[in-house]
Amino acid sequence: MISTSPGFGWLEGLRALGERVEVLAVADADPARAEAAARAYDIPHALGSVDELLERVDVDAVINLTPIPVHAEICLKALRAGKHVVTEKPFATTMEDADTIAGLAEEKGLAVVSCPITGIEPLTLEVRRLVREGQVGKVAFARVRSSHGGPAATRQNGDPTWFYQRGAGPLFDMGVYGLHAITAVLGPAKRVVAFSGITEPTRVVRGGTHRGTVIEVTADDNVLLMLDFGGSTYAFVDATFNVNAATSPRIEVFARQGTINFELGSRATGAVTPLEIFRLDAVSGLDGWIRPDLRGLESASEARRRIGRAYPVVHLLEALEGTAPPRATLEHARHVLEIMVRADESARCGRVLDLASTFTPPDPLSADGARATAR
Repeated sequence: MISTSPGFGWLEGLRALGERVEVLAVADADPARAEAAARAYDIPHALGSVDELLERVDVDAVINLTPIPVHAEICLKALRAGKHVVTEKPFATTMEDADTIAGLAEEKGLAVVSCPITGIEPLTLEVRRLVREGQVGKVAFARVRSSHGGPAATRQNGDPTWFYQRGAGPLFDMGVYGLHAITAVLGPAKRVVAFSGITEPTRVVRGGTHRGTVIEVTADDNVLLMLDFGGSTYAFVDATFNVNAATSPRIEVFARQGTINFELGSRATGAVTPLEIFRLDAVSGLDGWIRPDLRGLESASEARRRIGRAYPVVHLLEALEGTAPPRATLEHARHVLEIMVRADESARCGRVLDLASTFTPPDPLSADGARATAR
């Protein structure tokens, strides 16, 4: 496990996996943080770098929790050492690095699982099923909220400065979540256009160990983009550090025969409705909202909650054990990366840009996974 923070959320999830995973080492650029994590979770080795870890400890896989700009570098070091990789998002920031990682993994027969897994979460797959089966008719457009107020607005420990520097920013940090989800639902996008800029030149950290720190913003912190999926189906995605609060759905899908609201309400208050559907002629001659019966998803959703941030490791284990078909594929992560890279370029040149990559969307849940019942 390579981190620039203790990664306790990941360690809690790995502990929940029981005997399926043994954590042998944690490495951090700050040795004190590595030692704190090792003490808290009885990890045998606390090290100061990925090089030291790969040289001294015999591991099968590396979990890469480093800052965005060095994800590709760490992934490549692990792959060259013959290790499988689970990496935080995005797995690279350039298409050249993405292709190098994919090629090296294929050459060595190694697996790479890239966060986020919003594209393969149970509710996302249920929305994909509803759309694919035509439950709300032809999709016209979707609205995707993929933002928060920025790391400086929270009261967490750690220095958030790097999030606001070139090479990071909200598109790579936050937009990636919504892009994985909406492309899982609607499939690969064909074109992108974007607007992007810096809202204010500085941010002040509101709490935690770096409260009061003034950050010079060099990465665009306000990015809005539109995707064209072909056939007059579009999606609007926000990716900013400017959404301090919202109660609107995380994803809205507007179609000819209805609307799907996905995760509406406020996570801050815990008042979140997972899924809501409006359908013309919901009951013969009457339009109305439908609250889906999600009991079929309870088992998968509970496993997701129990393992938390470490859930991508489950997909690595399934891939290695051959117990489930790959869902969190590198092809999907690469497509999302191309969207982000081309969005940045579009904002600079002011043009709509074509996308060259594609991927096979994950299989939706079966029709028995959840049943819609009139509310």
